[in-house]
Amino acid sequence: MVKSDQAELPDIFHLNPPILICPKNPTPKHPLYLSNLDDQKFLRFTIKYVYLYRKSVSSEMLKHSLSNVLVEYYPFAGRLRSNPDDNEKLEIDCNGKGVVFAEAFMDMTADNFLSLSSHPNRSWRNLLYRVESSTFLDVPPLVVQVTNLRCGGMILCTAFNHCLCDGIGTSQFLHAWAHLITSTKPTSDLPITPFHTRHVLKSRSPPPSKQHTFLPQFTKTATSKLDDDHDHDDDDDGDGLLDLNQFLQSQPIVPVSLTFTHSHILHLKRLCFPSLKCTTFDIMAAHTWHSWVKALGLSSVLNTKLLFSVNIRKRIEPSLPEGYYGNGFILGCAEVNVKEFINSGSNYLYSGVKLVQQAKTSVTDSCVRSVVDLLEDRTVKPDLSTSLVISQWSKLGLEDLDLGQGKPLQMGPLTSDIYCLFLPVVGEIDAVRILISLPEAVADKFKYYMMNMDYFDRSIDGLVS
Repeated sequence: MVKSDQAELPDIFHLNPPILICPKNPTPKHPLYLSNLDDQKFLRFTIKYVYLYRKSVSSEMLKHSLSNVLVEYYPFAGRLRSNPDDNEKLEIDCNGKGVVFAEAFMDMTADNFLSLSSHPNRSWRNLLYRVESSTFLDVPPLVVQVTNLRCGGMILCTAFNHCLCDGIGTSQFLHAWAHLITSTKPTSDLPITPFHTRHVLKSRSPPPSKQHTFLPQFTKTATSKLDDDHDHDDDDDGDGLLDLNQFLQSQPIVPVSLTFTHSHILHLKRLCFPSLKCTTFDIMAAHTWHSWVKALGLSSVLNTKLLFSVNIRKRIEPSLPEGYYGNGFILGCAEVNVKEFINSGSNYLYSGVKLVQQAKTSVTDSCVRSVVDLLEDRTVKPDLSTSLVISQWSKLGLEDLDLGQGKPLQMGPLTSDIYCLFLPVVGEIDAVRILISLPEAVADKFKYYMMNMDYFDRSIDGLVS
């Protein structure tokens, strides 16, 4: 449960009942196979984006262009279901039933919302229409709500079923929709043609015997069942070890938002240069992971893991086709002993970055194929017992979504979770916003370890947003 003392949003009024937007033209009707990367149990939730715009776009234009883009992206107008031959395997019934589109009004200005936008709280959930359903499978793969504001601005909220697409896929869809909104031609080809087929990531049959080695980013559950009514997997491993994921979700947590400017990031990188060159993700992942471990006070005898998404589109042979919008990532895994990590002093960045880079390098074609094969075992899931999970949204172009009235003032998630997000900062291409929820008792410690570094300039004001 997320606890926050941030100001709650005023009541949101739905102008009309939500409607279903169907593809404008007839679309193929067939079941769409989902790869083992798509229907992992921990991905059975929705990716929820919030966009704030200074000026609104007419609802008729949004609905008309959405209907058009669904002709090309027709699986989003279908419904998720269990495979008739394997109850634990998911697929998409491409039936053209449509996506949910809701309209609402909120007595608030864009500037008011912008001042609150770094710290989501429970009242934000009203920005997205909640589909009444008995199971996760009954919710349409795409839900959209447009909330118009008193000042003439608007908030666009979208919820994508993660089993259909990853972050790159959602960005591809949103930019295709925006392209049709802003195009001057009645019919316009999309900049990227979507590639629907997922068999390019089908497991080998039978898997090579040498691939039976278990991978460190995974663990196994005692039982397997279709989890179709949860947003997150919170099963008890039953092995007597600390399950940090379960512990964190069992108590009130508060969102922490930290913005690192290009200058702040350069300070961190210089500690590793010239002996070690690194990307912004490498340095920020290492720094965040170290601060998280210290703030939580994990036992020195434990090993801690950092899990993060690695795009595999160009890492496998042959590469995934252009326009592939399904889940084209696996989790990279870095692991270190807590005592060793904490006691590394000022060298923690160097050692942390090396671990992150090694985890990225290990994601080869062979590794990806092994993961796909391994996931044939339905009891396999990511090891979240003592892991920090980072998802990078800052390099997907999400912040550039122009629906015809200019780029957004802000974009981010609908909720804050114990998973860490690296978010884009609108107008600052080289900056990164870190958003994570932590137990209230350790939130200030985490901020301290992230901000108060001896090698940072004293002028650190403004780091916390």
